[in-house]
Amino acid sequence: MPEHILYDEDRELLNRLVKGNEEAFTILYDRYYRRVALFVQQLVKLPALAEDISQETFIRIWEAREQLAKVQSFKSYLFVAARNHALNCLKRGASEEALKGEIIRHFQQFRNNTEEEMLTQAYLQHIERVLNALPLQTRRIFRLCREQEHSYEEVAARLGISKNAVKKHMIRSIKSLKSAAEKDLGISFGLALILVSRL
Repeated sequence: MPEHILYDEDRELLNRLVKGNEEAFTILYDRYYRRVALFVQQLVKLPALAEDISQETFIRIWEAREQLAKVQSFKSYLFVAARNHALNCLKRGASEEALKGEIIRHFQQFRNNTEEEMLTQAYLQHIERVLNALPLQTRRIFRLCREQEHSYEEVAARLGISKNAVKKHMIRSIKSLKSAAEKDLGISFGLALILVSRL
């Protein structure tokens, strides 16, 4: 599709998105998600972290949609937002691998410490409660994608639903988990995902 036509389509979709149109958001998501994820992966070097950052970027865009009325190019805005979010994540944790290494060393250092183990269990139990509060299908998809490491395509085929439906469920679960981690537990989203792998 010629760039000027795509630009005009994006402007129309953005206008609808600003008004809260979910269909417009879905079209933009489908159009740009993979490109954003590949772009972010070049920055963070880790596919899983790139996926999380990309999904969080779209979540933020949806949540701040009313503030996008003056945006001229959705594509430019999206990639700048993804880049900034990726760089902020790198600043906070250097990289997911560094974060994992730090957490692993932390757990090894304190693995015999009863108080530390109790705190970890409290985190795990809270995260488990958040996951259990999700709708059954959303929870099932999250566990298949995140814990069992199936691709969106594999999960879609297994459950007989579209890949887009899997994406929507993952966005919902990540949004809930992110909120619980940062607001309720006071820990980073990256650490929450590492704890999820221990469930």
